[in-house]
Amino acid sequence: MGSKRVFITGGASGLGRALANRFADAGYWVCIGDVDDGRGAEALAELKAKGKAHYVNCDVTKEHALQSVADWLLSNWGGVDVVINNAGVASAGGIAEFSMDDWEWIVNINLLGVVRGCKVFTRLMREQGSGHIVNIASLAGLIYPPKMASYCATKAAVVALSETMTLELDADNIKVSVVCPSFFRTNLAESVRASDADSQAATQRLVNKAKLGAEEIAGRVFSSIEKGDFYILPHPEGRTIWRLKRWLPFKRYRAMMLKQTARMMTNKRRG
Repeated sequence: MGSKRVFITGGASGLGRALANRFADAGYWVCIGDVDDGRGAEALAELKAKGKAHYVNCDVTKEHALQSVADWLLSNWGGVDVVINNAGVASAGGIAEFSMDDWEWIVNINLLGVVRGCKVFTRLMREQGSGHIVNIASLAGLIYPPKMASYCATKAAVVALSETMTLELDADNIKVSVVCPSFFRTNLAESVRASDADSQAATQRLVNKAKLGAEEIAGRVFSSIEKGDFYILPHPEGRTIWRLKRWLPFKRYRAMMLKQTARMMTNKRRG
């Protein structure tokens, strides 16, 4: 076979678009799915300037939409080598304040959207005898800061799903990776649902003032995917805090996180 093929959900903007361009630069045929057709057309124009590309409207809350993409890839490109379940949204707010409607919204996209992608493309990859599924989680799926319960819970579930799949699908020659970045500059803040104005502003500030952008993260993620890494933590500080959580007694880790949270609140008041 010639060029490898990749499909990316949420591929019209943010990390998804940056990943699409990075894969295109490496010679992959790139298919992106999104619900924003305007941004999809812009992203497709970029990708077509680099090689073979396709855009499809794809709502990850609908299994049949993902199945349609799988059917198209099989019919037109003979299958797919890498699938990146990237589509996601953001949330913030205290456990008592965040509404159940918003819980259901974020679970349906961040968790069940990934589940649907894994379910549909596992079937295709089993038929073709190989493949690589990459699930985009977050450092918030490993480290759980306050006032982010709904976001943390969905991303932690994506990590658990991915760990299960890497064992379950090993005999099928299907690789699995889970990506857990910290905050980086992207348009994720556009989608945030928050229980209060302070939580909304804090989330947007953390995203907009992050040191790294989506393109830098995409480059690091691409390299790790190519190496076949399971855990992909593109931020060095993220890897450090994750190790501390795993190695420290929880009482000490909890005290450290409470101190860090208090420091952030002090800085916020000063700002």
